[in-house]
Amino acid sequence: MRSKYTDRLPQGLGRQSRIQLSELLRRTTGTISPEQAASILDLPPIQAAKLLSRWTAQGWLARVRRGLYVPVPLTARTADVALEDPWIVAERLFSPCYIGGWTAAEHWGLTEQIFRTVCVLTVRKPRDRAPILRGTEFRLRTVSPRALFGMKPVWRDRVRVNVSDPTRTVVDMLADSALGGGLRSMVDALQTWLKSPEFRNFDLLIEYAKQLGNGAVFKRLGFLLERFAPTETKAIASCRSLFSKGNAKLDPALPSKRLVSAWHLWVPAGWAKRDA
Repeated sequence: MRSKYTDRLPQGLGRQSRIQLSELLRRTTGTISPEQAASILDLPPIQAAKLLSRWTAQGWLARVRRGLYVPVPLTARTADVALEDPWIVAERLFSPCYIGGWTAAEHWGLTEQIFRTVCVLTVRKPRDRAPILRGTEFRLRTVSPRALFGMKPVWRDRVRVNVSDPTRTVVDMLADSALGGGLRSMVDALQTWLKSPEFRNFDLLIEYAKQLGNGAVFKRLGFLLERFAPTETKAIASCRSLFSKGNAKLDPALPSKRLVSAWHLWVPAGWAKRDA
């Protein structure tokens, strides 16, 4: 049976190569690895790797990094193509992982900002935490395997990718505002979450924060709830009973010279209603 891709491939390839490549494209999604090629084409691993390398040299595939390739669209004028879906590449390269931080916030509509960098939280410990793959920059953060919770699966062209759900996204930002792009973005995401009947769930928010095990989250959350949702007295009381000893910063990246003693929280100028 002829593959739907066969007739679209130019005649520059030999007949056997055309059949093999079309079969590989038909049975993979987004990315191709030597292991997949060996299994699909029933070839020894070394031969499959050489075949992918040859097709890359001929311009049919583009190498993302060692052991991972993407198809070059037939309409492309060059093999130097951008990633069609960085989420799929993240799943292939960094799993176990999830899409989180500002990328998840953008996905769920928690922020109106547009971020060019893809934020990925992974249990792996990569040497390069800011790789640029075919023009797409990734920002990687290592997490414990026990931190892989609060995720929603999304399907990207038949590939299952995990993304932090809206509540987990907010908790991650409270744990590290850099994951949200800074304090202002983190606060905006929390305010959007507070206004959303679909996302707003204080029981889940507190449960996720407890499960994450970062006591500073409760200091930041309690302080911000007093400011932006003061009627949520139950959640505020939970934060007060659960926060850790010692002082923390609302945003570790910002100068913070004012201590809000009720929350053991150092805050930037303008964030404290009064010195305490």
